[in-house]
Amino acid sequence: MTVNRSRWVHRTHTDVSASGYFVWQRRRDAGRPGPAGRHSDEALLAHMRAIHAEVKQEYGWPRMHKELLARGIRVGKERVRHLMQQHGIKAKTKRKFVVTTDSRHNLPVAPDLVQRRFNPEAPNRLWSGDITYIATDEGWLYLAAVIDLFSRQVPPVSD
Repeated sequence: MTVNRSRWVHRTHTDVSASGYFVWQRRRDAGRPGPAGRHSDEALLAHMRAIHAEVKQEYGWPRMHKELLARGIRVGKERVRHLMQQHGIKAKTKRKFVVTTDSRHNLPVAPDLVQRRFNPEAPNRLWSGDITYIATDEGWLYLAAVIDLFSRQVPPVSD
């Protein structure tokens, strides 16, 4: 009886409600230091890093929070935001598309020899080519192709 009395006296000096004190006491006696169901930071980080890898680093904290909830892991969005920021888990930013063609100039332009006649009568009479740029992790990759408009195939290359 004296033990409970000392706890009660201690509680009255901390300005905690009686129900809050007894909830805390039950949790402490049950061996759970925090709120029921609370995941440790390490466990959450393991889940967040797994999701981050699965989605190819595309999720920021809002989508990460929604994905955790969808997987049954109840956690606050501010906690997700804070943990991601604290541990350097960031979404990859998408690069802005850059137009590389500038047609507004006074330089000479090659004449149009095809004049939209794309059906030649024989092979190797009319070829067409194009170039495109592909963004990779190591920089831009330039891809050029030439096709024979008669056969619609890439002509063979020999040395």
